[in-house]
Amino acid sequence: MIFSFSSCTTTGRKVEITSPDAKLKLVVSVQDSLMYSVYYKGKEIVKPSFIGMELSGDFLGKNPVVKDIQERKVEETIKPLYGKFDTLKDNYNETTISFEGGYSLVLRAYDEGLAYRFVTDMADEIVVTNEMMQLNLSGDPSTQYAETDNWTSWELAYIDYESASSVADGKKAITPLLFSYPDGVRLIVAESDVLDYPGMYMVKDSVGFHAAYAQYPDSTALGSWGFVSVVQRTCDYIAKTNGKRNFPWRVFILTDDDKSLLTNEVIYKLAEKQRFDNTSWIKPGKAVWEWWHDAMLPGADIPSGMPNRNTGLYKFYIDFAAENGIEYLMIDAGWSDIFDLSKVNPKVNVQEIIDYGKSKNVGTFLWCVAMALTEETADQYLKMIHDWGAVGLKVDFFDRDDQLAMDWYEMIAAKAAEHELMINYHGCSKPTGMQRTYPNIINFEAVRGAECSKWDLTANPKHHLIFPFTRMLGGSLDYTPGSMRNRTQNMFRPIDPGLPLTQGTRCHELAMYVIYDQYFAMLCDSPMEYRKYPDIMKFLSDVPVSFDETIVLDAKIGEYAVLAKRKGDDWYVGALTDWTARNVDIDFTFLQECHGYTLYLYKDGEDANQNAESYLYETKKVTSESKITIPLSAGGGFVMMLKK
Repeated sequence: MIFSFSSCTTTGRKVEITSPDAKLKLVVSVQDSLMYSVYYKGKEIVKPSFIGMELSGDFLGKNPVVKDIQERKVEETIKPLYGKFDTLKDNYNETTISFEGGYSLVLRAYDEGLAYRFVTDMADEIVVTNEMMQLNLSGDPSTQYAETDNWTSWELAYIDYESASSVADGKKAITPLLFSYPDGVRLIVAESDVLDYPGMYMVKDSVGFHAAYAQYPDSTALGSWGFVSVVQRTCDYIAKTNGKRNFPWRVFILTDDDKSLLTNEVIYKLAEKQRFDNTSWIKPGKAVWEWWHDAMLPGADIPSGMPNRNTGLYKFYIDFAAENGIEYLMIDAGWSDIFDLSKVNPKVNVQEIIDYGKSKNVGTFLWCVAMALTEETADQYLKMIHDWGAVGLKVDFFDRDDQLAMDWYEMIAAKAAEHELMINYHGCSKPTGMQRTYPNIINFEAVRGAECSKWDLTANPKHHLIFPFTRMLGGSLDYTPGSMRNRTQNMFRPIDPGLPLTQGTRCHELAMYVIYDQYFAMLCDSPMEYRKYPDIMKFLSDVPVSFDETIVLDAKIGEYAVLAKRKGDDWYVGALTDWTARNVDIDFTFLQECHGYTLYLYKDGEDANQNAESYLYETKKVTSESKITIPLSAGGGFVMMLKK
């Protein structure tokens, strides 16, 4: 690290910080208020926009007086426990502007993005009435807007607006929020390190957009199916917190290369470092899972379907997992009382299932609602589940991201770590880096996923090629791919209850295991379906969930993505396209020179435009000098495994 210091005791100046590659610049103007602006390659993308923090009895950023400015350059390395890289370069420039009144503004510039955060150094508890961030855009870019009228949903489809100005005033969107300029520049507004504080939304107004947050709950009650904590009344502030603290980062990701978004880790890098050292029990992997296909096992020699979820049925899933090297069984809702996890469904002998799984080297995850794990009950139930021998929990139905809800996520993660339990959050807000602080959080849902194929048309190939560039910037997701009942756009229809269909080809579905970051990856379909296709099970058994290196070969938001990921000496390549058929050229120069590889290729069949389940499986030898062209059907894809 290189440290340099300067100071200033008056207002009326500009502070600039640029990324190490000099392409990104954040400018803060200190006048009678604080204004920021954002530049990319010399072009102003965000015009001067107001920021500040209103406290009860104070206003940070009003008539600010600078006490001191400190600058530093950081060049370090992060070694994530898992992810799409084995190491990350943590290189950035940082400037801290200290003001009279006990607060600072910290600015950071990475090649991947810009960020700022408020920091307070006050003796007592403070009440944050509001945190202001205006977004005054240059020009009138288009936007793909994950629009919501509430504070409870993150599993949203994207609405295409040809211009930001055409979004109606008052319309709110979840973050990360994407804006696209005609010259190809993308701006994504996001946040990182949200701890003990509400999550950020963006709201359209008469000038541009501004940040908004759920108010601090005054009272809650059970609602939404009788087991979800619903806010009834709110206070007139957003947070009540320690006076000495760091507030969340406000993040601006800018690029004119869509490929870079699929490897952008700036939200993770900005998050607080890992809080515990014992991580040997955290093991990402894949899971068999009964819920999506209604526990139906057509042709099996045991009763199946949701009414027949019992010890024998789950042993059947364990046997299938063991046969195919799948690490986990995910037992969804129904194994226990909703609120009292010690009251086990008599048809489901959880201890026997867990022990049987251990004998087959298959770990067990259990589902529960968030309301079962309160401050009063979490230790009791987490200890019990650990003592049974389960390895993790899928915790569902938070449906909030106010300050108390964010404390709830953190409390569960911290206590689960004490009991050596992994966590898969569902019905949750989007990730903002908490998984770096608590790496036992191996997945967040917060995406409109395959479950929606049961109900509507929103889980479609275009959608599949938007959220990897937006939502996935925050961290891993639980889309739950693996469907074997694939349909073209014209042939698809929602089915629930029963065996659902999905939109797109079979190879489109397989490619999700390479394209998506999912460190606890479901095999959503019936074992009986997978057993029909040993070649496909070869891929599903083999493909990792965590990688050592990721290279984006080609990508365009909403249209296509082609990624190559390495685990050890092996490479996995996946491609997705929207409803447009296209050819993809693969140049194998990413392989090590002078080494031959066996290529295992799964690609759309010649008739996949009519029969989405049609695929071809072939093997061949390739080297770093090889090149091939692969046609993708409408809604299509391909996957490759490359082994020495």
